[in-house]
Amino acid sequence: MKILLIGEFSRLHNSLKEGLLALGHEVVLVNNGDGFKNFPADISIRANFFKSKLGNIPRQIWFKIFKYDLGLLEHGIRFWMISKKLQHYDVVQFINESPIQTISKLELFLIKRIFKQNQKVFLLCCGIDYVTVNHMLQKKDRYSVMNAYFDDIPEAKKQYDYFFDFVDKPHQKIHKFLYKNIRGVIASDLDYVQPLLGNKKYLGIIANPINTDKITVIENKISDKINIFLGINTGNSFKKGVPFFECAIAIIQEKYPNRIEITITKDIPYTEYQKHFEKAHILLDQVYGFDQGFNALEAMAKGKVVFTGAETEFTNQYGLQEDEVAINALADVDYLVEKLSFLIENPSEIERIGKNAIQFIQKEHHYITQAEKYLEVWKTN
Repeated sequence: MKILLIGEFSRLHNSLKEGLLALGHEVVLVNNGDGFKNFPADISIRANFFKSKLGNIPRQIWFKIFKYDLGLLEHGIRFWMISKKLQHYDVVQFINESPIQTISKLELFLIKRIFKQNQKVFLLCCGIDYVTVNHMLQKKDRYSVMNAYFDDIPEAKKQYDYFFDFVDKPHQKIHKFLYKNIRGVIASDLDYVQPLLGNKKYLGIIANPINTDKITVIENKISDKINIFLGINTGNSFKKGVPFFECAIAIIQEKYPNRIEITITKDIPYTEYQKHFEKAHILLDQVYGFDQGFNALEAMAKGKVVFTGAETEFTNQYGLQEDEVAINALADVDYLVEKLSFLIENPSEIERIGKNAIQFIQKEHHYITQAEKYLEVWKTN
């Protein structure tokens, strides 16, 4: 099959592409690198001019006056320049409802062009879009990544501005067009299943593909200090519940000054981020999740103990009631301190959970197995 993947936010499409290539398919991945993360692409639509030193000055001035980013406009222009080449694919898949990340009118125009030039188009639900934001605003779940917004934390408000872009009228046009014309929508983990239940276009869940062949398993043996790593993306720190981790770390640092080493980074490229978590025994990922996101899964594949979403819904889905593969992180500092303290005082548990995590990823997230699941869905819809 000839397959076109458009957009990238977590390395999901890169791993899926690697699985599809291993199965003998032809795959092209188009994306803008997703900012500082700089994810790989076969065809890049990255904003080069407006993020250069020369282009950044008019970009900043324009944003102050008109309140939109010229870098986003450049994504759209670059996509338009290559869009005529993106035709006659057997399958096209968008990473979400805004895969190009440009201004709404141009996004819709370019999406329509992809539909005109190709027969089968599918959509992923693996982040923020109209369906998920609308669901969270109704507070249907026990908690969500919008908790800090609902708690009216002033410094958190700005981080949620873009959430509302997905429920305003310009984006609703994109959402309605997509759900009228796509063959179907696939959820990447349990956090996106509830918003899609009852939707006629929902095709089910396919867990994130992880390329375990590219990941070196590191024995999580404790010979000296226990290394705890927190990698912060300042643009979504409240969405991830980072302040709870920061408070817990401060307490743990004071409680076990000679037994731990703490590494905290902010807004570093994906490749540099990987180097840091390779050294870690424990990774602090997020507190507002029922299931794991991509960073957590890649760390688990390496044998790390990850504080992330691992709720009852997750353990029931995979039958893990007796095999702990991650620590279910909650928005509760005392709880986090208790869990961290237990691991520090019982380092053999770090090794045990790490081994369970490796086995779980190999069984449930292997990139070739997951690519086969995508192929089956694409062929039958």
